[in-house]
Amino acid sequence: MKTGLISLIALATGIASAAPVAAHAADAAPAPAAAPADAAAPEGDGESIVVTGRRTRSVVEMDGIQIQKQLPGINPLKAIQTLPGVTFLTADPWGNNEQNISLFIHGFNAQQLGYTLDGIPLGDQTYGNYNGLSPQRAIISENVGRVTLASGAGDLGTASTSNLGGTIDTFSSDPKHEMGGTIAQTFGSYNTYRTFVRIDSGDLGAGSAFYLSGVRQDSRAWDFNGHQGGYQANGKFVHDDATGKLTIYAAYSDKTEPNEDATVITPANRATAPYARPFFYPDFAGMQTYLTSGAYKAAGSNYRNYYSDAQRTDYLAYAKYDWHVSDRITWSNQAYAHHDDGVGVVAGPIDVAGLPGLFSFYYPGVAGSSPTSAANLARLSTIFGGSGLATRTTEYQIDRGGILSTLSAHLGNHEIELGGWYERQSSSAFRRWYALDVNNPSSPYTRPYDQAAPLITQYGSRITVDEIQTHIQDTWHILPSVTVLAGFKSTFQKARQEVPVQPIPGSFSNSTALPVGRINTDKAFLPEIGATWAVTEHDQFFVNAQQNIRQFPTSAATGLSPFALGSQPVFEDFKANVKPETSWTYEIGARAQHALSLGPITAFEGQISYYHVDFSNRLLALSPTTVITSIISGAAIVQNVGDVKTNGVDFAATLHFGSHVSIYNAVSYNDSKYQQNYSVGVPAVVVPTAGKQVPGSPKWLNKTVVSANYGMFDVQFTGDYLGRRFATYTNDLSVPGYFTLAGRIGVAVPLNGAMFAKTLNLSLNVTNITDQKGASTLSIGAASGTFNEFPVAPRQVFGTISVNF
Repeated sequence: MKTGLISLIALATGIASAAPVAAHAADAAPAPAAAPADAAAPEGDGESIVVTGRRTRSVVEMDGIQIQKQLPGINPLKAIQTLPGVTFLTADPWGNNEQNISLFIHGFNAQQLGYTLDGIPLGDQTYGNYNGLSPQRAIISENVGRVTLASGAGDLGTASTSNLGGTIDTFSSDPKHEMGGTIAQTFGSYNTYRTFVRIDSGDLGAGSAFYLSGVRQDSRAWDFNGHQGGYQANGKFVHDDATGKLTIYAAYSDKTEPNEDATVITPANRATAPYARPFFYPDFAGMQTYLTSGAYKAAGSNYRNYYSDAQRTDYLAYAKYDWHVSDRITWSNQAYAHHDDGVGVVAGPIDVAGLPGLFSFYYPGVAGSSPTSAANLARLSTIFGGSGLATRTTEYQIDRGGILSTLSAHLGNHEIELGGWYERQSSSAFRRWYALDVNNPSSPYTRPYDQAAPLITQYGSRITVDEIQTHIQDTWHILPSVTVLAGFKSTFQKARQEVPVQPIPGSFSNSTALPVGRINTDKAFLPEIGATWAVTEHDQFFVNAQQNIRQFPTSAATGLSPFALGSQPVFEDFKANVKPETSWTYEIGARAQHALSLGPITAFEGQISYYHVDFSNRLLALSPTTVITSIISGAAIVQNVGDVKTNGVDFAATLHFGSHVSIYNAVSYNDSKYQQNYSVGVPAVVVPTAGKQVPGSPKWLNKTVVSANYGMFDVQFTGDYLGRRFATYTNDLSVPGYFTLAGRIGVAVPLNGAMFAKTLNLSLNVTNITDQKGASTLSIGAASGTFNEFPVAPRQVFGTISVNF
C-alpha cells in the first residue's frame, strides 16, 4: 500500500517546458520525466502529490480519496481546511450547515472568493444564495475527483463575479473504465446514518462510459433533537474519441439542515454566556413552559428559539464538448442550467428582537398603547396561533442558465486562449411570517406555506441579472525553462430589481421602500502577468500579479447588496458614488521536490510563497446615514470605507520516511489591516479601524497531518491550530486560538471476487478527539462591545463499511 499522506502540496507553478510532473508519495525518487500538458495524478491514485507546470500562481490541490479520509461525506470546502492559508469553520463535523460556515483565505471571506464545479459557476456562497449553490449540494462528496485552491488569484477564465481573493474549483470524478459499483454505509455519533451507492457502467465501447449514484444521510444535531441531511443523486456520462470529448452531468439535491443560534457575547457576559443555544424542538411543551420561566427573562439576547432550519432543493445539469479542431486547436463549449427552491425558517418568541414593533405595523393595537404592553402581546399571541411563537421565512428561488466557451491554440512557442462566459439569472426573495398553532405546531421538515397562508408578507423582490465575462491570454515559452503569461479579462454585470411587495415604510430596517430599477457595473480591463522559471528539474520559481473585482451582490435579502437599501434615493446615491471592491494580488514563490538520503528521511516536497494584496473600495453597511440624512433619517446605507493591505507567507512541506510514514506540515502567516477609519451616526462618530486587523481571520495557522501504513492498514492524524482572532472591526474584543485533532484508522481487505466483491474497506473516524471547546464561526461586531460566536462541535465518532464490486 502506498503512503497515506494527502495530496496537499503542490500545483505551485512549475516548469515552463509544458511539463507537469507527478511524483508518488510513496516514491523516494525524483519526479519522473515530463508528462503531457494536462497530466494529473493517475486515475484512482489518491496517494500522490501532483505538480503542474502551467501555473504562474500558487495553487494547491486535494484529491477525492484524501477528502474522504477526512470524513466520509465531508463538504469539499471543509476538507481543504488542511491546505495552507485556509480557515474553514462550521458547527457540524461535515461542514454541511451553510448558515454558520466561515471561510477565510488570505484575509478574504467566503463571499470574496470564486467557486466552480467542473468549470460552471457556483456563485458567492452567501447563505440564502441568490446566484448559485454550495459545492456539497452540487455534487455528492464521494464523487469529487479533486479540489483545487488558487489561494491568491484564479484563472482569468474562472466563471465568477466574486473572486477577489482566489478560487476554489471542484472537479467531479469521471466514470471508471471497469464495470462495477460501490456501496458504503456510515454509522456514528448522534444517530448518524449515511448510505452511498454508485454504479459504473465501465467502457461501453467507442470511448463511452457513465455512472449513477445516490446518497441518503440522516443525523441528529449534536445539541438538540433535530435531524440533518437529505437525499442527493448524481449522474455523469463521458464519450471521448479522437474528435473530441462529450461530458454530460446532472445533480439533484434535497436537503434540510438545522441551523445553529449564535451566542451573543459582550464584555459583561463573557464568563456567563451559554456555550450553545440549543433549540427546544421537538419538545413543544418544554418551549411553552420556557416562555413563562425566569430563565427566559434572564437570558436576554441569548434566549432559545423553538427551531431554525434551511431547506434547499436543487437541480443542476451541464453538457460540455471539447472539440479537437486540430492537433493544435481545441474549442470547448459548456452549457448549464440550475434551479433552486429554498426556504430559511426561524420559529421563535414573538416578543424579542423588536418583533412587537414590527407586528404593530400590520396589526396595530389600541391607539397610544405600547407594542410591548401585556395586552398587546396577548393579542399578538392569539393572532399568531396562541403559542407565543411565530414562524419567519425567507423564501428563495433561483433560475439561471449560461454558456462558457474557450478556444485554445498552440502556435509555436505560444499558447493562446480566448474565452467568454454568459449567464442569465433570475432570483426572488420573499420574507413572510406564519402563525405557529398551539394545537398543531409546525416542524422544521415541512414548508410553512404548505400548511397555511402567511399572515404577513413583509417584502417580495425579483431580480434579473446578465453576467458577461471575456478573457484572452498568451502563455509564451520563451525558453525551455522560462514561461511568461500575460492576459486580461473583462466583466460586465447588468441587474434589475422589481418589488411586487413593498415593506410598510419603517417596518423593515427603517426603510421607506426597497429600490426599483437597474444598476450596471463594468470593468473592461483586469490584467494578469506572471512567469515561471524551472531552475532545475525539481526546483521552480514563480511570480504573478493580477487584478480582480467583486461585482455588487444582487439580492434584497443580503446586507451589502444595493437592492437591499432602504429607499429609492439611497439607491440612486449608491449608483452614483459607490464602487465595487477590487484587489491587486502579487505573489512570488518557489517549490521543490527531491529524493533524500538523510537517515530515515527519503524524500521532501515543499512550497513557500509570499503574497501582498492591495484591496480597495471595501464595502460596509452603515446605519444611520451620515451623508443623506435629509432623504431618510436612520436608513441603512452601503459605502466604500477604505482599503485593506495584506502581507502573508504560506509554507507547506512533506517529509517521507520510506514508503510507510510521512509528515505534512503547513504554516501560514497573514497580516491584513484596514487603512482608514470610517464615520457613522448623526452627529458623525469616527470608528477607529485604521491599522486594525481584519476580524475573523487569524494571523497564524498551522496544519499537521501524520500518516502511516502497513500492509492493508493505514492510520492518519490531522491537527489544526487556529490562532487568535479579533471579533470586532475595532479589535477591542477577540477570541483565543485553539488546537483540534482528528484521526482515522482504515483497513482494506482484498476479497478477490468472493461474492462478486473486490475489496472490503473498513474505517473509523474521530473528529475533535480532545473534545476541544471554543469559538467556531464569528459574526463580527460592527463597532465595539459585542459580537456573536458559534460553538465548536464536540467529539464525534463515525464508522464506515464499504464494498467495491
